[in-house]
Amino acid sequence: MPYLLSAAHIKLPYLLSQEKIMEFSREIFGPSFKNIERLLKAFKNGQVENRYFSNDLEWFKEDHTFAERNDLYIKQAIEFGVEAIQKCLANTEFLKEELPANELDAFFYVSSTGMATPTIDARIMNELPFNPHAKRIPIWGLGCAGGASGLSRAFEYCKAYPRAKVIVLSVELCSLTFQRNDISKSNLIGTSLFADGVSCVLVCGDEVPHELSKKESHLAFMNSQSTLMPDSLDVMGWDVRDQGLYVVFSKDIPTIIKEWLKPNVQAFLVENGLKLDDISDFIAHPGGKKVIDAYHEALGFDESMTRESMSVLREFGNMSSATILYVLERFMQRGGNKEDIGLAAALGPGFSSELLLMRWT
Repeated sequence: MPYLLSAAHIKLPYLLSQEKIMEFSREIFGPSFKNIERLLKAFKNGQVENRYFSNDLEWFKEDHTFAERNDLYIKQAIEFGVEAIQKCLANTEFLKEELPANELDAFFYVSSTGMATPTIDARIMNELPFNPHAKRIPIWGLGCAGGASGLSRAFEYCKAYPRAKVIVLSVELCSLTFQRNDISKSNLIGTSLFADGVSCVLVCGDEVPHELSKKESHLAFMNSQSTLMPDSLDVMGWDVRDQGLYVVFSKDIPTIIKEWLKPNVQAFLVENGLKLDDISDFIAHPGGKKVIDAYHEALGFDESMTRESMSVLREFGNMSSATILYVLERFMQRGGNKEDIGLAAALGPGFSSELLLMRWT
């Protein structure tokens, strides 16, 4: 079975407390909302404590054109992406020695917060000594589900090519999409929750020797399932306008999770001869506190099953597709008991879900 060999995330330049971001939001949005103090409770109720951004707070006080935002996205995505890949390939917590970039067979790039053609992966390959024949698989527009989807596709690639070594890089600069003149409640909720994040994981086929690893246990791929909910295009996504990307964020997401996720997960488990009680580790994308509460209610998991997800949410906020890779890195650091089964889950625009089954080997 293909397995995870290394992972790394980077710390972005600006760390801001939730309290400071709430004060900023009061200043920006206060004149437009009569009930601003009630709405600002979302900043505290979400249990996010800190978030990282690629720019300082002063940047958000000015208007920026779509072109300015996107040019900055390209510049920073290359810079931060290179740093994350280098850190992943040389992470001494997981690897006995650095893996050269020219040994990578494929590069999966995941993002939904900026656009580029040539894509960011091609630009990064001009900065690092990649094999020019490495396969490039850019994945755009899957939002919060993108990290899990990129991981699934990388596992499947390594299943087809068991000698392959591939990376999944997620770069999400959600802050660059901030719209200071958008006075919708969706924008205010998004401001209370979303952050920037950059993470990279290294996936290997089962014929790649484990002797490269420092770890005794590895998460190996069993199966994956992608699901699209019909007629749900308005649940989550972007509204693309002249000024940039405007967040679409339905208040019904927690309810949808409660009603839709459980039968989806159960059907996937049954297909693989499993049931919910067989899951030892739940590697969940923490979309927000209400989303995690909905996981508990829908799947019957207790709080211990989402401890890592809640920890990432508190420390970093929701970094769209990158978030689940941050959670996954913590499970990889901790390790697991041989044969224990992990379920990874993320939800995104479409409305859609990506589920992965993994086993500790």
